[in-house]
Amino acid sequence: MKHPNRTLRGLAAALIIGLFAGQALAHGDVVPQAVDTSGLADLGADWRAANPYRKNPRAIEIGDSAYNQNCARCHGLGGVSGGIAPDLRFLPEDDEGDEIFMQRIRKGAVRDGKVYMPPFEGTLSQEAMWAIRAWLETVHEN
Repeated sequence: MKHPNRTLRGLAAALIIGLFAGQALAHGDVVPQAVDTSGLADLGADWRAANPYRKNPRAIEIGDSAYNQNCARCHGLGGVSGGIAPDLRFLPEDDEGDEIFMQRIRKGAVRDGKVYMPPFEGTLSQEAMWAIRAWLETVHEN
């Protein structure tokens, strides 16, 4: 008969490995969820260089929901990363942060042939992306 502590340690190890394996498989393999941007001004086909929705209450509300549906699984609830992906609370504010954010959300990130972040251009609208950015500015930390 196995010692009870060994059995518990084995179960705990299997649980931890299963949890981390699920996270590793999920990272970069995200199915984007639709974002309803009703109530936001249509931005047209030309991509904006700066967030036209900055401090817009409706955009922040939409961005909060969109972030939770599309970003939180890797970047963490409330923008607080659990270590899988960058902590988005520390993106620079204003136009500098807008440029960094839009480059990454639109184009994604691939290193050594591995998808670290999928590109969302063509899946999420410009309005949805800027709404997420508007929400992120509400949780910004220095």
